[in-house]
Amino acid sequence: MEFNGLLLKLPKAIRLFIGAFVIVLSVGYYTGLLFVSETSTSNPSGIEENYLGNEADENAEIMKFKKSKRQMLTIVHTHILSMSFIFFLLGVLVWLTNLPTRLKLFLTIEPFLSVLLTFGGIYFLWSGISWFKYIVMLSGFLMTATYTASALIVLYQLTFSVKKANIINQ
Repeated sequence: MEFNGLLLKLPKAIRLFIGAFVIVLSVGYYTGLLFVSETSTSNPSGIEENYLGNEADENAEIMKFKKSKRQMLTIVHTHILSMSFIFFLLGVLVWLTNLPTRLKLFLTIEPFLSVLLTFGGIYFLWSGISWFKYIVMLSGFLMTATYTASALIVLYQLTFSVKKANIINQ
């Protein structure tokens, strides 16, 4: 069975359903990023402070304490599970688009590596390996970039590519 370009051939109602799903999924994803920016974890020192605390900084505006092992395991567990589902579902849709196989492979495999590096890196950072904050930043950026590219490609092919296909078929 040929999956390449199958998204373009789906009935309009199913394309609308998929489009609504990708839009709502994206609202949830980017709301999570807003939360990250609100907790000052969008820079290396902020990432470190968020998980290791800032008790030594007497001038800190907001006092933060080192997360407990239970808190860390909960954060890592819930994020790895939920992000795996997000990227699996979006990946299935990417495989239905009309794109080169190598690009599809990158867009669908890289996020899983980034999830492991981001949340595993957060755990290692919490464990005392402070240079992992840079791995967390880089992998978090790559994860967001691949999510954004995948979602935009799916939405583009659900709308504009279908219109082009209809014009060609007339």
